Amino acid sequence: MQVRIDGWRSHIMFSSAHFIPEYEKCGRLHGHTYAIHAVIEGEQDEIGIVIDFSLLKDTLRDIADELDHYMLIPEQANIELTRRDSSIEVIFHGKRYVLPAEDCLLLPLHATSAENLAAYILQRLHEKMDIPPVVTAISIGVDEGYGQGAWTTE
Repeated sequence: MQVRIDGWRSHIMFSSAHFIPEYEKCGRLHGHTYAIHAVIEGEQDEIGIVIDFSLLKDTLRDIADELDHYMLIPEQANIELTRRDSSIEVIFHGKRYVLPAEDCLLLPLHATSAENLAAYILQRLHEKMDIPPVVTAISIGVDEGYGQGAWTTE
C-alpha cells in the first residue's frame, strides 16, 4: 500500500536562495519556491492505516518552515566559510558574499541541490517523527519548481 503527499497541493512549500559552487550556471546566487512530496509504503495496521496523513503533513510543513526564507549554505562544500557574530562570509570561484547570519541556514551538505535537500529532509523526518513499524519504505521528493525535482528513497 502507498500513501502519497503532493507538496504543491498540500501547501508543503518553502522559498529559499542558494548556489551550487561546482555547477557553473547554478553557482550564481538564485532562489526557488520548493515543494516537498512524500510516498510512504507499507502494510496497513490493524485499523487499516499505514501512516497518519495529518501528522506526516504537519511534520513535513515543520521541516519546510525550518528552511523557508533562508540563504541555504552547504557547510561541506568546497568553499571558504567564515562565521562572525552577525555575518557569514562565503568565498568560492572568485566570488565573495557577506550575508547577515540571521538570514543564513548552514546545512551539513556538500551542495544544496534538490537531490541533497531531499536526503536532508528525509533525515529530518526521521528525527522529528516516529515512523510506524508497518512502514517499509519512505520516498521524499523536492521540486525546485513545478514538475522539476529529485527523489530519494530508503
